[in-house]
Amino acid sequence: MAGFGAATRLTEIRQRLMFLFGGLVVYRTGTFIPIPGIDPIALAKFFQEQEGTILGLFNMFSGGALSRLSIFALGVMPYISSSIIIQMVAVVYPPWAEWKKEGEAGRRRVTQLTRYATVFLAVFQGLGAAYAFQNQGVVLNAGWYFLLTATVTLTTGTLFLMWLGEQITERGIGNGISMIILSGIIAGLPAALGNSFTQIGTGEMNPAFAILLLLVIAGVTMFVVFVESGQRRIAVNYAKRMVGRRMMAGQTSHLPFKMNMSGVIPPIFASSLLLFPATLANFAGTGAGENGMAGGFKSFMQGLAASLGYGQPLHMVLYGALIVFFCFFYTGLVFNSRETADNLKKAGAFIPGIRPGQQTGEYIDRVLTRLTLWGAVYVTAVCLLPEILISWGNVPFYFGGTSLLIIVVVVMDFIAQLRAHMMSHQYEGLIKKANLRGASRQGALR
Repeated sequence: MAGFGAATRLTEIRQRLMFLFGGLVVYRTGTFIPIPGIDPIALAKFFQEQEGTILGLFNMFSGGALSRLSIFALGVMPYISSSIIIQMVAVVYPPWAEWKKEGEAGRRRVTQLTRYATVFLAVFQGLGAAYAFQNQGVVLNAGWYFLLTATVTLTTGTLFLMWLGEQITERGIGNGISMIILSGIIAGLPAALGNSFTQIGTGEMNPAFAILLLLVIAGVTMFVVFVESGQRRIAVNYAKRMVGRRMMAGQTSHLPFKMNMSGVIPPIFASSLLLFPATLANFAGTGAGENGMAGGFKSFMQGLAASLGYGQPLHMVLYGALIVFFCFFYTGLVFNSRETADNLKKAGAFIPGIRPGQQTGEYIDRVLTRLTLWGAVYVTAVCLLPEILISWGNVPFYFGGTSLLIIVVVVMDFIAQLRAHMMSHQYEGLIKKANLRGASRQGALR
């Protein structure tokens, strides 16, 4: 708190914090502005029936905007999806992979391509969401006019959030997209806490059990912070080299690797895949064809959705397996050990005891594989703990592991960037003082 107070006394950091808070206020305000033509009563009833489906997951990341069908109902998920798709395509399409090596110009090309992909995904998802909600009877005047209006509104809302996130990243503190997701998750915490206090007051929850649950949450949070802040450092030595007419002495540095290199992407993807059948079953609805082929398909999907529901053994097994798979898949996607080994060789660096080149790449790959394995076990344990508490412990308060990971990772990144800004200001102050002292000494000599 003392460091935060010191940061607010610096003009530039105070302006950045004000811009960050102002941008988040704009975002939260927009989540309460519904798109035209929505019946709020029918919409609320519909979302009560959709608990435990993929809509609940998307609603969490949108900060409740989806349940209100606001202008920001799609949130930043199209932008995140397009970023991941571009990264995946760059692995198999060499021209896009070369852009990353072109510095700032290449980064701008990738950013521009991601924006175009975001527009396409936002239009596709916006039209699909408008059509689906229209079929569920939550629209006052169904028709092509509503589809057009809703699609344009949802697409524009997503593009505005993309722009707002980029502005927060540039003019605020922290990653703008991550801060928007964080604010949406935190916005749902007061209602969850209020529900818990209500259950304690009515006797549905034992106060002693509530205290024990709070201690468990605090312990898991401390464990997540401990793991996310840990690093596996590989020592790297730089050989002596000639720079101009000077011989630069050898230096020692390190390659830092986190245990959880993939972040929160694996649990998000795993949840989306497992909740998709439940969403299809709920959107199937009722009506004609109940005894025909459509009825049989609906019964099959509802049975599959029931077996994949929260707390079911099949759901836990598949959820854990998918998290482990996506941990290895995404880590291999974003980090190329062979490319890192080549860059070290070009810079005249080597790992002690390891021959530069191919052997260095194989060594880094072995270390990264072991870290990813333990990281996958850690992420799986954190994400499965809430389901165990709900299904076997009858815990009425939902404590999401994915939400906790997002909160911890984003907050730690925010604190790191805040400290970096403070250090830069202190460095500039020291430089100014050194210049003044140097000038005074020169004046005294004169």
